[in-house]
Amino acid sequence: MTDQAQGLRNLVQIQNEHGTRETRVITVTSGKGGVGKSNFTLNFALTLQSRGYKVLVFDADIGLANIDVLMGVSSKYSLYHLLKKEKTIWEIIQKGHNDLEFIAGGSGFNDLLRLTDDELDYFANQVNQLSGYVDFIIFDTGAGLSKETLKFILAAEETIVVTTPEPTSITDAYAIIKMVNSMGHKVPFTLVINRVTDVKEGKHTADKISLVAKQFLHIDIPTLGFVDDDNSVSKAVKKQIPFTIAFPNSAASKDIHSLVDRFIAGQQQGDSHHAGIKGFLSKMMKLLK
Repeated sequence: MTDQAQGLRNLVQIQNEHGTRETRVITVTSGKGGVGKSNFTLNFALTLQSRGYKVLVFDADIGLANIDVLMGVSSKYSLYHLLKKEKTIWEIIQKGHNDLEFIAGGSGFNDLLRLTDDELDYFANQVNQLSGYVDFIIFDTGAGLSKETLKFILAAEETIVVTTPEPTSITDAYAIIKMVNSMGHKVPFTLVINRVTDVKEGKHTADKISLVAKQFLHIDIPTLGFVDDDNSVSKAVKKQIPFTIAFPNSAASKDIHSLVDRFIAGQQQGDSHHAGIKGFLSKMMKLLK
């Protein structure tokens, strides 16, 4: 009862503070591991927050959840504690660099697929309290098309696919897009090409995926941007400090800033009506039941 009352108080406070703020739900995924997806998600979120937006990162990578590790933060609580009704949504939100808020995933997403109807309702009611609390919720999913990752891709408003110029990475990224499309779901995808040697290589990689998707899937996949293959990124990982903070003037950091500016411009030019958390939860509940 106490947890429910506190949740209601938090919700009322949020609504008073933010009024009509709409929360957008974004999924970040990749066809294979090792392409820098989580590192991209973290620095993308931090840069988006530096532009005045409130962002929450939801680590949805089963088994390899590492957003907290990249920030050098020890996670006390995760989604698991929420699903077991041991903690509320507010109690599992933690803070990293520059007060970026995040929720650790861990083994919790395995449990998400085995919830009873009552447990699903509790999960939905808790997550729904985030509506209006942040401008963006970004789900960092696992690599590849697992059942869990697929559900987040289908439920989110848009999905950013991170790939590199490596042939296997390109093939696997396209495979995800093709699989989702073959299921009859119209998911707005955008591409981010990571670890490029120059803009020419980034554009060539993006064009490969976009042209094939246009020819065989009849869908347009725009490119959000390219991120330089910068050794300051690996240095930052070793320091457990996001590279946009550790090396703000590095080539990779400048690329992230340019990429975020394009993302914001696209959001402002797009459809003014967003499904928000309620839309995300509605889709997610149907997929889970």
